Amino acid sequence: MDNNILEIEELIKQFSKLPGLGPKSAKRIILKLIDNKDAMVKPLAKSLANVYKSVVRCNSCGNLKTISNKCICETDKNYDKICVVENLADMWVIDSANIYKGHYHILGGTISSGGSLNQKNLLIDSLVQRVKKNNLKEVIIATSATVEGQTTAHYIEDMIKNNKIKITKLAQGLPVGGEIEQLDDGTLFSAFRNRTPVNSK
Repeated sequence: MDNNILEIEELIKQFSKLPGLGPKSAKRIILKLIDNKDAMVKPLAKSLANVYKSVVRCNSCGNLKTISNKCICETDKNYDKICVVENLADMWVIDSANIYKGHYHILGGTISSGGSLNQKNLLIDSLVQRVKKNNLKEVIIATSATVEGQTTAHYIEDMIKNNKIKITKLAQGLPVGGEIEQLDDGTLFSAFRNRTPVNSK
């Protein structure tokens, strides 16, 4: 590839940052796009521009919403359970498996294993407010079985344990070190069905 085409090199660099893509995979995608500029590049550029302009993260639940519409957490009040996950990918995996019906709360990451709370975008304070404000009976902590995920889970337990609400966590079937978005439907079903109460001391 001609190194003088800086726009293409920059595009490859940006695509290489995406999960699961390295420079070689990014190059293949870019070449495919260039070979189909009218059919693929124009609609892709339009869709990306629309997402950038209109889609934002809800400050309350962490889900995605359009600027012009209310988030689902403001309109759907039919459930008495809330499932706390690390990211949108985790929520989509759980939702597509049809093993849980209830509210979601997307944290937007985890606390580091050292207990650092420097991640300003973590929506833990808003979770506490949702638990206090809504008529919820159960909080399901569905963070990953990594050190960071469990550190986050313990912190959340401490933050909400005085609200007289049932707190449970995913149980059997969730391997140590496992991430939610990597699990198959059967493993997720087992983890949800066998979730265990969190002991508040």
